Amino acid sequence: MGVKVIIPTPLRQYVGKQDAVTINASTVAEALSGLTVQYEALRKHLYTDEGKLRSFVNIYLNDEDIRYLQKDQTPLKDDDIISIVPSIAGGLNLRCICR
Repeated sequence: MGVKVIIPTPLRQYVGKQDAVTINASTVAEALSGLTVQYEALRKHLYTDEGKLRSFVNIYLNDEDIRYLQKDQTPLKDDDIISIVPSIAGGLNLRCICR
């Protein structure tokens, strides 16, 4: 089963500068596992040392957050699209002072 995994710009250096990779898998967990087996350097950016998906990594299946589906056990079908979306933190803390 072929699914397309969209790779965000900051992680492309770990997958040969590709913006997407096709993986054969039947669940989201299998797809991510296959991706990190194929591209070992990517693993530490997606998973903790305990093998859990990092809290700042969000995974979407066809634009739906897998946390609201069956998490990493969400089943896949041909031509599904998985998007890896790292959370972005930082920026300015602006306060409005009104008089």
